Amino acid sequence: MPRTSPLRRTLVCAALTAVLLAGAVAGLALGSARIPVSEVLAALTGRSGPGPFTTIVLDVRLPRVLLAAVVGAGLALVGAVLQALVRNPVADPYLLGISSGASTGAALVVVFGIGAVSMSVGAFAGAMVALLVVYAMARRGGTMTTGRLVLAGVAVQYVLSALTSLVLVTSSEKEHLRALLFWTLGGLGQARWNTLALPALVLLAGLVLLLALARPLDLLLAGEEGATTLGLEVGRFRAAAFVLASLVTAVLVTVSGSIGFVGLMVPHAARMAVGAAHRALLPVAALGGAAFLVLADLAARTVAAPQEIPVGVLTALTGGPFFLWLLRRSQRGEGAWA
Repeated sequence: MPRTSPLRRTLVCAALTAVLLAGAVAGLALGSARIPVSEVLAALTGRSGPGPFTTIVLDVRLPRVLLAAVVGAGLALVGAVLQALVRNPVADPYLLGISSGASTGAALVVVFGIGAVSMSVGAFAGAMVALLVVYAMARRGGTMTTGRLVLAGVAVQYVLSALTSLVLVTSSEKEHLRALLFWTLGGLGQARWNTLALPALVLLAGLVLLLALARPLDLLLAGEEGATTLGLEVGRFRAAAFVLASLVTAVLVTVSGSIGFVGLMVPHAARMAVGAAHRALLPVAALGGAAFLVLADLAARTVAAPQEIPVGVLTALTGGPFFLWLLRRSQRGEGAWA
């Protein structure tokens, strides 16, 4: 497997970190109320006293920017892993129905009045069921094609979205309808400091575990037979990695709703920058996903200010054309793993 030089990887990570930091500062400064960068830096360093600018920066915008970074990094990380697990360039949590499954599971426990912890459990269960159904439908005779994977994912996604709508529309609580809009369109407007801890912890643990599994992920790119020959128990490893990917996705969906195409676009860009070796790919994909979603959320808050566009709408507007380009590229035989 071709590998990029350590210098190239370092430069790519440095560039992405700079973009992420610049996007974060812009996200803290811009919005319905514009705050000078000097005031933003003063609030972050504790040099400003209590006041409206300090409150907006520290209590409203900073949790949102951090949550966007965590969710973007997590979705890109999961997308890179799923593309390796199914050896398919169009795999991502959204297209494979994992996000829809997590939304349906979370919606069911909300409607039945179960607490926030159980909502995460419901989202995880829904994500797992969706992923298993898509995988079973797409795999026939020991092979899996792009066409079957896409069709199975889209079919499961529509069925679960319809089920979520049915459950919430038949509910008499208006809060449930607002939850439906939040989950189906995706958004970070509900970000608070107390919502950051769990997704950040899950992202950190997932990144550490997946980096430890970088070599088996590399082996899967060579095919199941080759991976088995090299000593990998493909079935057991793939099942464990699926569970981990679904867990990360489920936790992210409970705090951000269904934000699509981040896990599709960012891993491809990262792969073009540093190659397909996962020890280099995963950190770059996480950094790229964080920077991408921070900038997308900034655009969602500022493009039509003071009205806010759901960030999931913007990611779909960019991800849809990218998906069509990727399918066309695959059909021409150029290959997404080159």
